[in-house]
Amino acid sequence: MTALSPQALDGPVLVVGCGLIGTSVGLALRSHDVDVVLHDALPGNVEVAVSRGAGRPLDDAVRPYLVVVAVPPSASGAVVAEALARWHDALVTDVTSVKSGIQQAVEGLDGAERFAGGHPMAGSERSGPMAASAQLFEGRPWAVTPGPATRSDALDAVVDLALHVGAVPIIMESAAHDRAVALVSHVPQVMSTLTAARLHEAEGNSLALSGAGLRDTTRIAASDSALWRDILGTNRRDVKAVLERVRDDLDRVIGALDADDTDDDVLASVLESGRRGTALIPGKHGSSASDVDVVHVQVADRPGELSRLMAHTGEAGVNIEDLRLDHDLGRPVGLAEIAVAAGVGQALVRALTSRGWTAYP
Repeated sequence: MTALSPQALDGPVLVVGCGLIGTSVGLALRSHDVDVVLHDALPGNVEVAVSRGAGRPLDDAVRPYLVVVAVPPSASGAVVAEALARWHDALVTDVTSVKSGIQQAVEGLDGAERFAGGHPMAGSERSGPMAASAQLFEGRPWAVTPGPATRSDALDAVVDLALHVGAVPIIMESAAHDRAVALVSHVPQVMSTLTAARLHEAEGNSLALSGAGLRDTTRIAASDSALWRDILGTNRRDVKAVLERVRDDLDRVIGALDADDTDDDVLASVLESGRRGTALIPGKHGSSASDVDVVHVQVADRPGELSRLMAHTGEAGVNIEDLRLDHDLGRPVGLAEIAVAAGVGQALVRALTSRGWTAYP
């Protein structure tokens, strides 16, 4: 789907729900001069979104071409049904993170053929219209989940929506989507939350020992708990199935530790399976972790240093595939992790070292 180009979105696009996702959709579409109309049950959210340039308020004269429902999962079915009933010519989609329930709610309704579900795999631990960004969806997958009655123009409109905001549309069936997000999104959220919850038990200055690993693992635990309670409840069956398999592995690890046998094949198998699993996660342009080299560079904590590092990397003829910056506790220096194409890491180390950087694989 990446080779596709967006077609013109005819007429106004109505975004119902001006939180992080809805406002980001508005901002991204407005950057392409698409006419965006905004509505939210909380008028204050509309005011903020309008002030940020995400669109204009809904009025009775608006006849939307496409309605984007961006409300919590438990409310999405009712709002989609209302949109189909109110605007008889409009195509309708949603951005809900669980698709089977809303698809079942729509089937049998008048206008069901005008609905195609959607779910952008993008977000933030922050929420609300002030956290929105026009770049939120760039390069991110956007699941498109048509139902059995979905018309081709409704499907095309959702694909065009995804392309307009810079996302990569992936067409899939609703149940398959829900199984997938349970594995790649919902259970990781639970595991992050459970890890962060244990930090309340830290003694003394134990947390002073925390580093990048803990921050990476617990970052998404800061997400909106009310929203995640809704998501987990809506996708309970698929999340439960993955968690039961995680529990089995956890029991195996506990059993090995309880036997005081850390050389046990069971423990080694669990750890090795996890290590291999990380290589399966797609990176830039669908590449895997094995397709990149990682170069570590010490970066002084002062203005302009990161820009200088990127400039020197470019001068070396190396393209940055990914970049992460972490700060050392109590030191005026950070550690940049630069992912580059496999096979060029050592050349970049030599180039940066010759320019005075402390760099190593």
